[in-house]
Amino acid sequence: MKASAMSKRIKSDLGDSADLVIRPALVAGKQGYYIAIEGLVDKVMLEERVIKPLSKADADLSHIDEEVYLSSPVKRAKSAKSAEDAIVEGETALVLEGEGDIYLFSAKKWERRSVEEPPTSSVIKGPREGFTEDVTVNAALLRRRLKSRTLVIREMTIGKYTSSKVLVCYLSDVAAKKTVDLVTERLSHVEIDGVIDSSYLTKFIEDDPSSLFPQVGSFEKPDVVAAKLLEGRVAILSDGSPIVLTVPHVLIESFQDSQDYFKRNSRVTVTRFLRLFGAIIALFLPAAFVAVQEFQYQVLPLKFLITIINSTNGTPLSPTLEMVLVLLIFDILNEASVRMPRYVGMALSIVGAIVLGETAVSAGLLSSPAVLVTALSSIGLYLVPDDVGTYSLLRLAFVATAALVGLIGIIFAVMILTHHLVTLESFGANYTSPYAPLVNSDLKDGFVKRELPDMTQRPETIENVNPTRIKKDEFVKAHLGEDSDDEE
Repeated sequence: MKASAMSKRIKSDLGDSADLVIRPALVAGKQGYYIAIEGLVDKVMLEERVIKPLSKADADLSHIDEEVYLSSPVKRAKSAKSAEDAIVEGETALVLEGEGDIYLFSAKKWERRSVEEPPTSSVIKGPREGFTEDVTVNAALLRRRLKSRTLVIREMTIGKYTSSKVLVCYLSDVAAKKTVDLVTERLSHVEIDGVIDSSYLTKFIEDDPSSLFPQVGSFEKPDVVAAKLLEGRVAILSDGSPIVLTVPHVLIESFQDSQDYFKRNSRVTVTRFLRLFGAIIALFLPAAFVAVQEFQYQVLPLKFLITIINSTNGTPLSPTLEMVLVLLIFDILNEASVRMPRYVGMALSIVGAIVLGETAVSAGLLSSPAVLVTALSSIGLYLVPDDVGTYSLLRLAFVATAALVGLIGIIFAVMILTHHLVTLESFGANYTSPYAPLVNSDLKDGFVKRELPDMTQRPETIENVNPTRIKKDEFVKAHLGEDSDDEE
């Protein structure tokens, strides 16, 4: 096919797009056309490293890689379709008269966000780098932290229209082959129009997509993902998303934070129990408040009961409807503050929390104990920020159960929730490990955190092929006061 006809065909196949640039070319005495998409190509790089060197090429183009200094190795497309796929990814195509192949050159450049601290994972102490929307940059950030030849990165393309690049990263001498194969197998069966964000992939690879609890971790910091890889997990990076997925993911990870490993263990242990206590308050305090008012008011001390009766006297709504209404109002305010511009959202929070709440109590529409209980519950939610949505739905379910059968209903609901959690798995790992089933060696990084030198073994919860991660020599053993004959 002639060069002019081929260029017209490519232009037609790409919908005669306005940003498609077709420029005449003369290479080795042959007429042709450069074809690229404006905005995906660096014009200066294209001119200096492709067009000018090619203008000096000899008549024989069979050794174009060796004879012409170019920005990258020359690729060849055998068909118009493969050339079009490369063009929409940012490649520059060269169609020449009398040449069967279409030459492809890389001069890609587009705007990208710089590496900065992620807004959802700000830290006081520790690394401040965050992933960006460029999967190549994200892979490089991991390479910087894991300078090992065993760091393997597999590439996949998912999405009918987006053709998103998805990378599967793992340490070949740490991660279990079974886990890696399971991840790649599930990703290979994903058939979707487009992958806009890595979160699109979670429901396709989770063991139980219907569960409220996430079985895939999501993180925005390279240091956190690197630490997960060192424990034997597998990371999934998607182009266009600053969120990196890690599997397996267990419940205890929701109560851990990257800063925990840069602080004193005594403080970390207290903090983790505070997070657990906050989650318990968030889930059960509203339900217990409803159950006590509706059924088991006799369990309260007399003075406390009198105070609640005086505060709720004259309220037109029942305790159940009042609690549900206040919870919904708080969720609405939270959603509105997130969606509105930052400074307006701050003002909305003040108006909603102070003006609206105070006015409702003063008008007698709501009782002050209900507002207080909901406020404490909402604060407890954000001690475990990754599971806010999950706990928000669960506390409504617990309130409904408490309204029907009181504290007995809450106990049965807890039993059902416990059964669900202990039977849930994430890529072969028990979701409630290391507590159910009990894994003694993994308790060193549970709610009670031990010193780093004590964590000589990788977590047994996460299947791996290299359990030892710290080897203590005689000096370290003597410094820590350990017996040098102890087995590691």
